[in-house]
Amino acid sequence: MLFVKKSTIPKAGKGLFTDTFIKKGAYIIEYTGDIVTWDEVIKRSEAGRGGYAFYVTKKKCIDAFDHPESLARYANDARGTGRIDGLKNNAVYAIKRATGFIQATRNIQAGEEILVWYGPDYWKEHEEELKAFKKRVRSEAAKKGWLKRKRAKK
Repeated sequence: MLFVKKSTIPKAGKGLFTDTFIKKGAYIIEYTGDIVTWDEVIKRSEAGRGGYAFYVTKKKCIDAFDHPESLARYANDARGTGRIDGLKNNAVYAIKRATGFIQATRNIQAGEEILVWYGPDYWKEHEEELKAFKKRVRSEAAKKGWLKRKRAKK
C-alpha cells in the first residue's frame, strides 16, 4: 500500500512511500488526473497551475494539479534541487496502453520513498522560474531599501 508523508528530500514537501516490498519492474501506481492536451498543460502552467502534468502524447496529458487524491503526484525526484548524497531514484514514469504509470527500476523495500526522475526539461524550467522569482524579490527589497539596511549590519 502507498501513503503520503513528509519527504526525505529537504524542502520537497510531501513524498510518496510504500509500506510493502515492490519488485523491480512492477507498475507501482497509475498516474491519474484531468485528461488534457499539451497546449492546455502549457496554458495551465502559465496561469500558475503547473508541475503535476504527465505527458503521454500531444493530445493526451494527465494533469493531477487539482487532484490531491492522486497519490502518484507526490513522487519526488532525488536528482532535484534538494539532493542528498547517496539518495537515488528507484522508479521511472512509464506509458502502457496510453496510460501513465510509475514503474520500479529496482526492488523497493517497505518504508522507502518512491523517487522518480522528472527529466532535464522539468528542472531547467524550475531553475529558470526560481531565478526569476529571486530577481523579483531582490528588486522589491531594493525598492524598499531592505538590501541597504541588511548590508549595513555586516
